[in-house]
Amino acid sequence: MRVWLLLGLLLVHEALEAVEQRTVAGRRWSSLTCSESRVSCVHSVKQHERYGQLTLVNSTSADTGEFSCWGQVCNGYICRRDEAKTGSTYIFFTEKGELFVPSPSYFDVVYLNPDRQAVVPCRVTVLSAKVTLHREFPAQEIPANGTDITYDMKRGFVYLRPHSDHQGVVYCKAEAGGKSQISVKYQLLYVEVPSGPPSTTILASSNKVQGGDGISVLCTVLGEPDVEVEFRWIFPGQKEERPVTIQDTWRLIHRGLGHTTRLSQSVITVEDFETIDAGYYICTAQNPQGQTTVATTVEFS
Repeated sequence: MRVWLLLGLLLVHEALEAVEQRTVAGRRWSSLTCSESRVSCVHSVKQHERYGQLTLVNSTSADTGEFSCWGQVCNGYICRRDEAKTGSTYIFFTEKGELFVPSPSYFDVVYLNPDRQAVVPCRVTVLSAKVTLHREFPAQEIPANGTDITYDMKRGFVYLRPHSDHQGVVYCKAEAGGKSQISVKYQLLYVEVPSGPPSTTILASSNKVQGGDGISVLCTVLGEPDVEVEFRWIFPGQKEERPVTIQDTWRLIHRGLGHTTRLSQSVITVEDFETIDAGYYICTAQNPQGQTTVATTVEFS
């Protein structure tokens, strides 16, 4: 099987008023959806004997990005991806008055984790554009020296080793062809908690409860601001379907020196405590990095 791909960088020009079709050749395109900043777009894929063809209709600067494709090996009606024959190309879609790839919002938040890179996604639509990073207050240009911060035209400004001094409001400035443009603003927040399985604690409102009283058990996780946490409970009256109320909440908290943490909590409540409700209350908190299980005992008195 032979696969033909367009590789490297491709710069596509267009007039603002023009309605054009853009064609990129390859085979079995994997990138068939529009950029996240696009509201809608039209595309089509045609398979030829030796290559596949992806066509974008009414493309705009928001389509700037990487397109990937791969070949498929078929046995009858069953096909699988051929990992040995894949490729990608980054395409710039220029548009009059747009030096930056449009953002879906006017203000974005970027979290600075001490154990991984952070990206301010200022991507341009013109390959020759000069792009600089600026702090809003105090007003100053932030140098991309390649040691702490570097610029990648496919990603934006990359903070290689984020720390608390980097936090604040920043924006990007692009210059090309005698014109300049300012990007949306980005709020940089430093994250206190490193990535990993949830850091979880559990606490009962009382560990000895009299019959007829109410009891609440709280499961708490301190974690990264942009990482969601799911909770699961195992409790003594579960098999007998004892009525309980479970409520999950989360919020962002600031813990001094500008550190930002996500506080996720789940509380299980038993309003009319009986002997069957005595025993272990087990909470499992899970995020993409793993899970943590904690437990506490509630006795009948």
